[in-house]
Amino acid sequence: MRELIYYVAVSLDGYIAGPEGQFDAFLVEGDHLAGINAEFGDTIPTDIAAHLGIDQSGGRFSTVLMGAATHAVGLPDMPSPYRHLEQVVFTHRELEPAENLTTTDANPVEVVRELKQRGEGSGGGRDGGTGDIWLCGGADLASQLHGEIDRLVLKRQPFLFGSGIPLFAPGDYAPVRFDHVRTRDFDSGVALTEYVRRP
Repeated sequence: MRELIYYVAVSLDGYIAGPEGQFDAFLVEGDHLAGINAEFGDTIPTDIAAHLGIDQSGGRFSTVLMGAATHAVGLPDMPSPYRHLEQVVFTHRELEPAENLTTTDANPVEVVRELKQRGEGSGGGRDGGTGDIWLCGGADLASQLHGEIDRLVLKRQPFLFGSGIPLFAPGDYAPVRFDHVRTRDFDSGVALTEYVRRP
């Protein structure tokens, strides 16, 4: 079955963006870029990857999920930021039509369960929807989907925001246990840490 993977950059104090939604403090230079992009190149916006010469044809993901605020980060320049993937934006607002992008106000849990049933998570982002599912953000969507997240891949950034948008919005649910899979440390201070949901 396909996995839902919450892959996101996060500060040491647990924020994925600052108080106004800003994320410009995240390090965009350093040895972590090449290491992370080699493994997760399919999480780079399509046009940026093309500009950098990054091949996205054999990536891990075939679908990306976003809340409206996460999708809005690229507007108006990138209405379809990850058009090499199937993009699903959860919103009650009407958005302009964009290539390979679907909007829905359906229950995120039901949508994810349907997506997971499509096929086995064997990678290959352009293979017709059978690669894994990338939860791009944001905090409210992650909180709603906490019970469906199979894996966390956190790009821990070496600074504190102090306040802002948390990794998960506050929710009324029991503790969920994840087991550490690996951590890869970079000289830049960024660490890529992966956890898998305990059965």
